[in-house]
Amino acid sequence: MPARYRVAWSHAETPDTVTLGLHPVDPPIAAHQPGQFTMLYAFGTGEVPISISGAAAGPDLVQTIRAAGAVTRALCAATPGQLIGVRGPFGTDWSVDSAAGHDLLVVAGGIGLAPLRPALVTALAARERYRRITVLIGSRSPLQLVFADELAGWRRSGADVQVTVDQAEAGWTGHVGVVTQLLDRANIDPAATVTLICGPEVMMRLTARALCDRGVARENIRISLERNMRCGTAECGHCQLGPLLLCRDGPVVSYQQAAPLLAVREL
Repeated sequence: MPARYRVAWSHAETPDTVTLGLHPVDPPIAAHQPGQFTMLYAFGTGEVPISISGAAAGPDLVQTIRAAGAVTRALCAATPGQLIGVRGPFGTDWSVDSAAGHDLLVVAGGIGLAPLRPALVTALAARERYRRITVLIGSRSPLQLVFADELAGWRRSGADVQVTVDQAEAGWTGHVGVVTQLLDRANIDPAATVTLICGPEVMMRLTARALCDRGVARENIRISLERNMRCGTAECGHCQLGPLLLCRDGPVVSYQQAAPLLAVREL
């Protein structure tokens, strides 16, 4: 059964994406790891899987939601004081601590930056443990860039943050093009790089292939896969991808494991 959480605050990231701060009313769910997700329940509407976008800090949750259907639209419209049901946390995590002593490369496409944010915030809080931290972000347009007000703070904390957009708008002076083009501008040491990738599936596939071409080992490339998750407990089978049930065996998997599976398109 979902635990009840109250909306403490709501912040509009883009015209269709909202970050919610949730405070437990019932006993809170267990502490989460960066990369895990919850099932969020909009009472009277339904339930959807949503990645946790905030680092673990006490019982509160931070979750970023893009309005794409009836449930996510209801969650995005939630106002402070409203109750939301939460189950979880579910799935595998980024294992960001295992990248200590290496270069950490984070590659995000669109709303894919949300499940990567906890890993990045966790790494920056222990910046001295990593040789370099590089963040490459792709967005459809400047207006669709999530966490835009945090980029300067990430740079001050020691990350090399680069952004590209598919379509520039008036006043945009940054890079225009797909996020894989930023790989040529990043300082990548293939033998010492651990990469975390999240975004549209085609973007993850092309980014992972480009990194492999540069000599990064497949087992050091981690991606977050998404399928039709409904139960979160590996019971219903809706999120099956080959031998994996992604709500249990994912969403984070190594590219070595995922490469043959990415050829399977979700129906």
